[in-house]
Amino acid sequence: MSTGALLAIIIPIVVLVVLVTVAITLDMRRRRRLRDRFGPEYDRTVEDVGSTRAAEHDLNAREERHESLDIQPLPSGTRNRYEQKWSDVQGEFVDRPEDAVHDADQLVTALMHERGYPTEGYEQQMRDLSVEHGRTLEHYRAAHEINTLSTSQRVTTEQLRGAMVQYRALFDELLSNGSGRQGGPARA
Repeated sequence: MSTGALLAIIIPIVVLVVLVTVAITLDMRRRRRLRDRFGPEYDRTVEDVGSTRAAEHDLNAREERHESLDIQPLPSGTRNRYEQKWSDVQGEFVDRPEDAVHDADQLVTALMHERGYPTEGYEQQMRDLSVEHGRTLEHYRAAHEINTLSTSQRVTTEQLRGAMVQYRALFDELLSNGSGRQGGPARA
């Protein structure tokens, strides 16, 4: 076989191998970026939709929607006002734990709205929050579940206390404007 014929076979194979390697590397980087950004929400989404490719498409769509939102940092006076409201809700827990959990849910929702997150429905809230708050989203899910159960009085005071701590995790993150924790320790 002539050198020209051999090169005509080898060059396309090498180009194909390089292209496949580049595609695999880019796919791995994209996957790593999504895992880093969404944290445990990445795995949850993969489990929910049943495939990595579909989950990554969903997470990319969430990022695109999030880019279109007008998420704003809070002025210090507003942060202070929300901190005071949280203290009031937390103080309410001693005498009326179920009411305090309901109020904590409403306060977190109000804070989301104030930052610029749409609050039209729980599932959409979860999707919108997952882009920047994927690591604390499980706290919010658990607290919301307890809040929902408390309407039928099927929760213990300890579960309600846990819900307050879990609401506080997301509350602190939303309050911080993405610049680190602003509130005190998560406690109820």
